[in-house]
Amino acid sequence: MISRKLTPSKLRTFLALSPFTTYTYTKPASNPNPTAIITPSKLSNLLNPTKTLATQFPHFRSFSSNQTSSPLSSLTRDGNYDETTSQILQICPGCGITMQSSNPKQPGFFITPSIKDSNYKVPIDRIPIADETHIPDSYKKGFLVESDEDSKNLNPKSFERPVVCARCHSLRNYGKVKDQTVENLLPDFDFDHTVGRRLNSASGTRTVVVMVVDAVDFDGSFPRKVAELVSNTIDVNSRAWKEGKSGNLPRIVLVVTKIDLLPTSLSPTGFEHWVRTRAREGGANKLTKVHLVSAVKNWGLKDLADDMVSLAGPRGHVWVIGAQNAGKSTLINAMGKCVGDKMSVLTEAPVPGTTLGIVRVEGVLPGQAKLFDTPGLLHPHQITTRLTREEQKLVHITKELKPRTYRIKVGHSVHIAGLMRLDIEEASVDSIYVTVWASPNLPLHMGKTEKACTMVEDHFGLQLQPPIGKQRVEELGKWVRKEFRVRGNWWDSSCVDIAAAGLGWFAIGLKGEALLGVWTYEGVDITLRNALIPNRAHNFEVTGFTVSKIVSKADKSLNKQREKKRKVDDSQRESTTTTAL
Repeated sequence: MISRKLTPSKLRTFLALSPFTTYTYTKPASNPNPTAIITPSKLSNLLNPTKTLATQFPHFRSFSSNQTSSPLSSLTRDGNYDETTSQILQICPGCGITMQSSNPKQPGFFITPSIKDSNYKVPIDRIPIADETHIPDSYKKGFLVESDEDSKNLNPKSFERPVVCARCHSLRNYGKVKDQTVENLLPDFDFDHTVGRRLNSASGTRTVVVMVVDAVDFDGSFPRKVAELVSNTIDVNSRAWKEGKSGNLPRIVLVVTKIDLLPTSLSPTGFEHWVRTRAREGGANKLTKVHLVSAVKNWGLKDLADDMVSLAGPRGHVWVIGAQNAGKSTLINAMGKCVGDKMSVLTEAPVPGTTLGIVRVEGVLPGQAKLFDTPGLLHPHQITTRLTREEQKLVHITKELKPRTYRIKVGHSVHIAGLMRLDIEEASVDSIYVTVWASPNLPLHMGKTEKACTMVEDHFGLQLQPPIGKQRVEELGKWVRKEFRVRGNWWDSSCVDIAAAGLGWFAIGLKGEALLGVWTYEGVDITLRNALIPNRAHNFEVTGFTVSKIVSKADKSLNKQREKKRKVDDSQRESTTTTAL
């Protein structure tokens, strides 16, 4: 309204004094051709460049739809596999993500540690010098002189720990991610782009691909795409090598970790034969070595390290590949301790996706050979990918598996928490032995199939957890059924397994045929395979819920609600009776 009442000269004067604007001066140019029409923008650009004067109020900033702050670098997961990249960018030694100190909402944020004084954390002698009997009186009077050697001995230089990002610091000290929203900003790790192109090259350094698979979730954590890619590359390069051409043949080493979680009664020879069979069916038909290891118990680590050194040679590259939470970083840390050389400790935690970028690990391989820890491959078919942190803790197996066996007939069902259900629909025999191999923290339930539909409404999220809470049942997805027809030749041991990726499996023992219905959430991979563990429990489970902390807590909550409802009903009846009288 003010600008409409002012003349152009007064308006220019008013705008020049405004702290929210800048004053632009353009020298007028003579027009030799009066009839020609020249737009003001073209005239100022062609004849006289504009001169912009900075505002006299620096604490004010002119408004613009374009952000003037420097854009963040693109988020990648290549880490420090390239030496030139690691020299330019600062890489977190714990997870391999590019570090930055500008935006705490972006991955890789860290705070530069402050410089500590030389007397930092020096123990203080709180005994007064006058009370110490072994010190001479001359020293008590003030003639005590400390030498430089004594001061150096009192303050030995402590080991400097490497600076890690805030996410690694939270995982190492608190066992959880500091900011969950940051996890969704990272793209998936592209194995084909980073490692696959190196495998396809006919020349270059020798490549060793170490595929780490979880022993208690073999089919769910087995990297099928990586196995097929490397196996196809071996086939192509081997044909070229036989024809006299140059061909770089990569080596595949299959490492089955966490074998300490399997029962000690399992035969190592039989287990290795089972592993080779399942790996061949999964696409890995060119295995160089198979190792059964345990990073917690240090089983098989020395042999694995020796094979990696011999296969990599003096200048080879070793890539450790595996699904999220398969135990890659824990395995590398354990190997570093076994070898005895100094190496940077990788961040390890029971959290899927701990490693964010490629980390070049020093101190494990000699010479110029390089060892790389890669981010976990995302397997969306695992049920753990859709669970919360608290629910994952219940599913995660941390102790040796114990069997829980049911002897059931047709028309009965077995629930594993609120995540999986097995129905015995048809059978040529009277009884079937069903053994559950899963986390002991998961409650079980066995009952009639006709009442299974009410279990979802009445007990999912309460007695059957995970999911934790009734609202989480719908969030996990649609409850779908898959059908399997199985056959067995004996009762005293299990014949086939029906495994759910990321959860566990049902082991079936029968002498005959049966039609089974398996219920779980849509998208979860269900696998029918030969039995991994043929043994079963000596004592059978009974009908109903298994005794667990979850069931006890849910029962107490329901009892309190029922008691509260009963008291309310009693008070209402008393008030009604009093009113009637």
